[in-house]
Amino acid sequence: MPRRRPSHPRFDSSDDLLGAPLAGRIDLHGMSAAQAEAAVRSFIDTWRRREPGAVVLIITGKGKGSEGGAVLRPAMRTLLKTKLSGFVSDWALDDSEGAYRVRVR
Repeated sequence: MPRRRPSHPRFDSSDDLLGAPLAGRIDLHGMSAAQAEAAVRSFIDTWRRREPGAVVLIITGKGKGSEGGAVLRPAMRTLLKTKLSGFVSDWALDDSEGAYRVRVR
């Protein structure tokens, strides 16, 4: 019997998300991880109420300008997997834009 891939939004629906039109975007450049978390939580909450099912873009950048490597990208990945998991139905990394595409519930 073949092995099943892990059920995770990053793998299951990234093609669908990457091709979906964007309803909104937030750019986190210049923010600390704590500032970015607060901004993203508010942003996701707004879009959940405004347009459930909308696909939004969370721009973290690629971390190339940060001393010691990326800060925002891993912080947002953790946030999406934990505290926001009940508020988003799926998400995928769009590496071409240094951003996450997220579908809100």
